[in-house]
Amino acid sequence: MSQQAAWRIADLNPDIATGPKPAPHPSQRRPHDAATLILIDRSGRVPRVLMGRRHHGHVFMPGRYVFPGGRLERGDGTVPAMGALQDHVERRLGTGALRASATAHAIVCAALRETAEETGLLIGRPAAQPARLGAGWEDFSRAGLVPSVEGVCFVGRSITPRGLARRYDTRFLAVDADRIAAKLDGAVHDEAELVELTWSTIPETAALDLHPITRFILTELESRIEAGIDRDLPVPFFRPVRGVMLRDEIV
Repeated sequence: MSQQAAWRIADLNPDIATGPKPAPHPSQRRPHDAATLILIDRSGRVPRVLMGRRHHGHVFMPGRYVFPGGRLERGDGTVPAMGALQDHVERRLGTGALRASATAHAIVCAALRETAEETGLLIGRPAAQPARLGAGWEDFSRAGLVPSVEGVCFVGRSITPRGLARRYDTRFLAVDADRIAAKLDGAVHDEAELVELTWSTIPETAALDLHPITRFILTELESRIEAGIDRDLPVPFFRPVRGVMLRDEIV
C-alpha cells in the first residue's frame, strides 16, 4: 500500500470536535468489520446509485444518506453462494484484515445480507433445490434464492476514527442493479434502519446529507464506471493515524 494523501480527522468528522464524548464501546478499541453495497442502475443514459437515509435515532450517522450495509455476522463466512469473485477483488478484500473472520466471501455475503434486510432487494440466483442458508438469510430461502457474489466489485475501504460512537472497518462494494433477483416489500419505513431510498445520479448526490468519506467513495466510483467498473485497479483505503485520515491504496 502506498500513501497518497491525508486530511485532518476533525475536518472530516466535525462531530468529534464539537459533539459529546461517546459512551465507551468495544469498537473503539477494535473496529467491527463491515461491508456496504452500492447498487448501480445503468439502464438509462446516466448511471444512478441507490442511497438510503438512516433513521434519526441511530447512534451512528443519524439522518445521513448511506449505502445499505452493516457489520459482519458469524454465518456470513459459511453461507453458500453462487458465482465467483474476480481474483483481484478477492485478493484485495483480504488485504490487512483486522479480524480472521473477514474473508472475502464473508465480506461480500455480509453486504448482500444487509442490503436485503435494509432495502428488501435480494442479489442472488434461483436455487436448484432448497438450500439451508442459516440465520439472517430467511428472506433468500423463502424466495427460493441463493446469494450470488458474481459481478461484485471492490470500490474502497475506510476505518472510522476514534471519537464517534461506533467504529467500523468498512469495505465499499458495488454491483449492477440488474443482479437484483427479487424485491420484498416492507423493509423501508419510518421506524426501520433506512427510512427512505432514493436512486440518484452521482452529481445529484451532492444535494444529499453525506459523510465526507461517502463523497470520496462516490468520486472513486464515478471514475471507475468511466474506466470500466470491473477493471483491475488499486483500491483507496482511508485510515486514521495520529489525528489525520490517510488515503492509501490497496494494490
